Amino acid sequence: MPDISSAQIDWDENGQPTSRVYDDVYFSPASGVAETNHVFINGNRLPERFAALPAGGRLCIGETGFGTGLNFLCAWQLFEAQAPLDAQLHFVSTEKYPVAPDDLHRAFALWPELAHLSGQLLEQYVAINPGFQRFVFAGGRVVLTLLVGDVLETLPELDARIDAWFLDGFSPAKNPEMWNDALYAQLARLSVPGTSIATFTSAGFVRRGLGAAGFKIRRTPGFGKKWEMSQGEFLGVEQPAGKPWYSRPARPNGPREALVIGGGMAGCASAASLAARGWQVTLIERHAGLAEEASGNPQGVLYLKLSAHGTALSRLVVSGFGHTRRLIQRLRKGEEWSDCGVLQLGFDDAETQRQSKLAEAFPATLLRQLGKAEAESIAGIGLPAGGLFYPEGGWVHPPALCRHLAQHPNIRVLTGEEVRLQRDADGWSAWSGEQKLASAPIAILATAAEVRRFDGAQTLPMKRIRGQITRVPATAESAALSTVVCAEGYVAPPRHGEHTLGASFEFKRDDTEPSLEEHLGNLDLLAEISTDLTERLHIAQLDPAMLQGRAAFRCTTPDYLPLVGPLADREAFAQAYAVLGKDARQVPETPCPWLDGLFLNSAHGSRGLVTAPLAGELLAAWIDDEPLPVARAVAEACHPNRFFLRDVVRGQKNS
Repeated sequence: MPDISSAQIDWDENGQPTSRVYDDVYFSPASGVAETNHVFINGNRLPERFAALPAGGRLCIGETGFGTGLNFLCAWQLFEAQAPLDAQLHFVSTEKYPVAPDDLHRAFALWPELAHLSGQLLEQYVAINPGFQRFVFAGGRVVLTLLVGDVLETLPELDARIDAWFLDGFSPAKNPEMWNDALYAQLARLSVPGTSIATFTSAGFVRRGLGAAGFKIRRTPGFGKKWEMSQGEFLGVEQPAGKPWYSRPARPNGPREALVIGGGMAGCASAASLAARGWQVTLIERHAGLAEEASGNPQGVLYLKLSAHGTALSRLVVSGFGHTRRLIQRLRKGEEWSDCGVLQLGFDDAETQRQSKLAEAFPATLLRQLGKAEAESIAGIGLPAGGLFYPEGGWVHPPALCRHLAQHPNIRVLTGEEVRLQRDADGWSAWSGEQKLASAPIAILATAAEVRRFDGAQTLPMKRIRGQITRVPATAESAALSTVVCAEGYVAPPRHGEHTLGASFEFKRDDTEPSLEEHLGNLDLLAEISTDLTERLHIAQLDPAMLQGRAAFRCTTPDYLPLVGPLADREAFAQAYAVLGKDARQVPETPCPWLDGLFLNSAHGSRGLVTAPLAGELLAAWIDDEPLPVARAVAEACHPNRFFLRDVVRGQKNS
């Protein structure tokens, strides 16, 4: 993970911010709004381009240097005024040193005319951690993807097609590391013929570099005291997509309608992300209500199991944590979620050493290592050790989040229906017995391990692991617990007079009836977390036979990453790419044989609360041909085709 810290800002006597690192201003002291409108808004002809968007159209802006978000806010304001009501604005921006919330609030006070938008940004401006961070505004009409890190590390990971570029890093004289040929090559890679570009600088080496990368650049009058700025268009060619088995499937013909099978977190998130984009979604759940399996626990923990080495899973978890953390703020605080923080105990030397490496790899805003005394002070109870504290973590009531996601006028919910999918000439249909319930060009399978009941997904490697939670009545003494505490298990502060303990990992049982054995196991996990809390809960006086809880099945894959993306025809895939068995380095030009319109959002394991909502956004990006909300390498690591590809390579080698 990159070394990310907040921007170091000095404020002058006029209330204007200056970067201490670059000794440069964030925007014109004369008028930041006027400068943005002159250089970036008008420099990219956005007033007429927004007005000319067709119904359901989209424009994607790319920016180097998010700063205080002023350019984003001005673009959003104009889009709101000029674009059709069903159009969408995607804004993708990079930022090495994110501005701290207090400084952002101070900057926003300079622009009262943007208060109705800046307030929404500030409300969601939490969990700004390394990597890709997704923000959704205006019911999905405006989407911001913030790439937190060095621009030359994050931009190469972006999968998008940009329509207009805002080059707004600090001055080339103050920040020469950014303005170079490597950056210009990335701008070209992400552009299409006609992509516009504008920047405040008219430096000759910048214009020449952009020209060499395929942009036609001209000097035009600058803002205020700056005589000249630069603007232009991309005249180069669109670059090829790369490996065909990870390419974007063709956008489906027909109505913007979709079927989602499965009413847990993954299904509800998938439905919500498409509905926000104007799709009409039929969400089908086999149980009598939503969130009745693994998503039905009373308290789910916003828990991050991370690696200091920047693995695909760790990066997905950091991005997913941020997205979920912003999403749950729409629920009722205290009743349906809490930002009480999460403490992961350093229960032995190996775990303590692992935590020390994480504390070095990640910013303190995400996690920090605590000694025993400080950990006890934060938790409010006695503990056996210190550990890692995630101050922006906490718990959420998963059924409330599922219901919130499904409550969209574009979503029709059908419950109590066990369905089979059938491929039709114009898409997919869902059948219950001999009755066709719904049909659509797109179908999404979000039924955990049950996706293997559907044609095309039978061979995917997945396993079910039973997990049971235990509900323990809170006492006056146990109410002192003020944060989630985890070791091998976890315990959460009380909700509705009960603590949630969990969760067991049972590989042999195949039913969901709560067992006394697993209740006792959860009590043992609690004792490992805190004997003090065990005493406060009067566990010794409880009748174990009276304990309440619930059991459900997690679904995982061999690499512990979920299955998110379009699904191919496995047999046709093996034939199309058989040559990879002889030389896995080849990239055949054969198009991927997709099962047109069939997608997966499954196998989130015990991390579904953190990864499934972002996976809904990733699916929508695959389906609607949008900028991906995660790094391309992360999206490929989650792609269902990874297992088909592995089998082709291994199978041919073994023959």
